[in-house]
This record gives sequence, C-alpha cells and structure tokens, in this order.
Amino acid sequence: MIIRKEDLFLFFNRCISEKIDNYEEILLPKKNNQKDEKQFYFTKYNSDENIEYDLESFRTIDPIKTLFYLSRENVSSTSLHSKKRIVAGIKACDLKALNILDKALINDDFVDPAYKKLRDNTLIISSDCNRITDSCHCNLVGGKPYSESNYDINLSKVNNNNYYYIVVGSKKGEKFLNTMKEHVAVNKAPQDVFSLVEENRKDILEKLEKQNKKYYHTENFDELKNSEEKLWIENSDACVGCGACTNICPTCYCFILNDETEAEKFVKVRSYDSCQYHGYARVAGDNSPRPKMHQRFRNRYLCKFSYFNSNFDTIGCVGCGRCIDACPAEIDFREVVKKLS
Repeated sequence: MIIRKEDLFLFFNRCISEKIDNYEEILLPKKNNQKDEKQFYFTKYNSDENIEYDLESFRTIDPIKTLFYLSRENVSSTSLHSKKRIVAGIKACDLKALNILDKALINDDFVDPAYKKLRDNTLIISSDCNRITDSCHCNLVGGKPYSESNYDINLSKVNNNNYYYIVVGSKKGEKFLNTMKEHVAVNKAPQDVFSLVEENRKDILEKLEKQNKKYYHTENFDELKNSEEKLWIENSDACVGCGACTNICPTCYCFILNDETEAEKFVKVRSYDSCQYHGYARVAGDNSPRPKMHQRFRNRYLCKFSYFNSNFDTIGCVGCGRCIDACPAEIDFREVVKKLS
C-alpha cells in the first residue's frame, strides 16, 4: 500500500482531534532546531504548531527506550501508564534494541508491569533511514538501516518523500491500516515501488559501509575476553566514568532502587544505574567487584558482546552510535572493538 505524506499527517490530526481508536498521543521525531541537521528528538505531535517533523532521517538523540523504560519512575505506585499512543519514525537500531528489552523485561521468569503496559498501549511505526550520521554503524553489528521485523507498520519513502510505501508487520498494524483507509486515501502501490525502496536502501547501506570501512572487525567477539589487561588500560585511559555511554545506550537497563518514603507515603523510585560508576554493585564493607576504571570499562564491552549473547542469544550493541556522540572523552566505540577483537 502507498499513502501521500500529507494524508498520513492528516490522519494523525484526526486521530488526536477525533480520538480515533482512542489514541490520545502521537510522538514524532523533530529537529532540535531548524539550523541543526544532526539532532532529532521525539516530541508530542501538535498540528497547531509550525513544527517540522522528520520521519525520513536517522535515529533520534535519545533512544526509544526512554519512552518505555523511564529514566526515573515511581514503581510503588498502583496506577500504571494507560495512554494509548502512536510512536512513529522509529529506526531499525532502536527497534532491535526494543526487542532486546522485551526479552529482558517481558519473559517467563519476570514481567515488568510498567514497561509491559507502555508496550501494549503503543503502536510502533518504524521508518527507513534515508540519511546517516557520523557515528551510525549498524552494519558492523549485523544490522541494517531499515526494519525487517518487530514493527506494527513500516514506512519507506518514495518519489522524493511525497509518498510512503506501507508494510504491515502485525495484527495491530493491520487494524491500524484498515482504520486509516476509512479516513484518508490509501492506495495500492504501483509495481515499481518496491524496486525504488530497494534502491534507496542500497544507497544508504553503501554509505554506511563506506563510512565504517576502517572499523571492520572480526565477528568472533570472544577475542574481547582474551585481550590483555594492558590493552584495556590503554583504551580506557581517557574514560572518566561519567556513565553517559550506558545512560544513552538503547539496550542498557540496569537500575538502582531508592527508598524515598516520607511520613505515611511509601515511595520506591527506580532510576538508571551504570556499570561505569565506582559504586555500581558495591557491597557491604564498601567493596567493589570492579574497583578500577579499566575493569569497569572492560565490563561494558563484554556485557554488550558476551553477556547479552549468553542471556538473550543476541549481542547488546545495535550500532546506533549514541555512546560515541555522548562520550566527553571522544572515545569511539567502533575503534575500541576493532583494536581489542
């Protein structure tokens, strides 16, 4: 199926104004400011404001996990999030990360009720990347700049961004498409549309491969475990242990639970924690399992390429490159992996 860009946004307008299928909120990527071409973030859709939303570009500054696994949350509250919403413009790297979080937070042994409620009440609309940023490297970790699964609806631009080619990925997405047909024009796609989509995808993939050519490394990540300690010391020399890399990572989900109870009000607050902090996993007697910076630095890489693989049968890096952008010491994740593997 194919839809004009204007009609898609017209339907978004009607979803909010007419409460179609009880959707109360739509979140879309927008530019941080009109001059900055490299920063996007998710914001609530508002048709009354003159805002330039961008579904076609690359991933947002913050990972999609911040919309499902909140950075700070009162977990003792009995009221869970219940807004039915649409999140559109999610990229393949974030979608892959969300699938990893699903394995960690919704499984046979444990279900995070707050996370599950948000997942159940959210329609996922992914979209192909039509640009890349300097740190993007999904191609180095088995990813692609377009989604192939785990979405409800996927959008691919055609005809100079004037149309979107629609692919349904779930029953929820099929229901959404049928509802959309009742309100705006959704047409059968011409025969040549998919070849245009394939050309766009091939072009972006070639740009990624060219950009990351110097960072190609073996896929035998077991070599990271065997790297000598002096190499970890050398590569972690500039690290200050700020935790920016783990807080911005779309697959990190370690947390700390604080008691903020006051008088008769019982409050337990969960917030992000980082294995890069000296106090992480500290035990009685002030002992730490990884007291030195290079040990904590090493742990992060082993977590992504070994521990995640053991627990979820997939590596924990999706190649979004956010940790590279966020690092105040300008440590390039790709370079470290290449050197030590």
